[in-house]
Amino acid sequence: MNRLTGKVALVTGASKGIGTGIAKGLAAEGASVIVNYVSNKTDADRVVSAITGAGGRAVAIQGNVSKPADVKRLFTEAKAVYGVVDVLVNNAGVYSFGPLASITEEEYHRQFDTNVLGVFLTIQEFDKQVSAGGGSIINITTAGTSLSSPMTALYTATKSAVTATTRILAKELAPKNIRVNAIAPGGVETEGLQALGAAGSGMKDYIVSQTPLGRMGQPDDIAPIAVFLASEDAKWVTGEVVFASGGMR
Repeated sequence: MNRLTGKVALVTGASKGIGTGIAKGLAAEGASVIVNYVSNKTDADRVVSAITGAGGRAVAIQGNVSKPADVKRLFTEAKAVYGVVDVLVNNAGVYSFGPLASITEEEYHRQFDTNVLGVFLTIQEFDKQVSAGGGSIINITTAGTSLSSPMTALYTATKSAVTATTRILAKELAPKNIRVNAIAPGGVETEGLQALGAAGSGMKDYIVSQTPLGRMGQPDDIAPIAVFLASEDAKWVTGEVVFASGGMR
């Protein structure tokens, strides 16, 4: 039997990149998957089609995780379609890189609202509706929290907050049998990275040079770890941050 048969999984920001890989991985193990997206319905529908075409169960639901009303609606609609959410993957995130002088109040709020507030809002809603049997929360942070790379202060600050939140809420929610873990990817080849101009800027070469395994990560390098953390195989694992970075630290 597949490890997640009978489970309902909500993956935020699942219309592309790591989120897509995780959504497909969870579905392949039997989970009914909510493919959350904020604006790109076409890409979200494409992910759903790929999952259902492979015999899985998935539906796309729009929602901005930084908006309380959207998050409440997201869980309400998910429950109406598949039932109570058992697995929450907080993957939605935004980023930009640059020197200290380039950080604006607007960009600060854009990143913290999605990357940090969004995590709090979705976990609060998950906590309200979770079944008596508990569940699994998987937050996506970054290996950058241990690198302290110049030009990444704002984004890394948001993910450092997610890392701390993971460890604290693992203790706080444990009495309800809710496990809270995080995955810290290194450089992963996604649409977002390409949009930053990684292909022609030397960024990709730099990332590979800093990665002992000698290549960029792929979304399907991250998905199996999410499947493990979501499953009963990880029933004794909580409060952990799993680095999936090819050795980059």
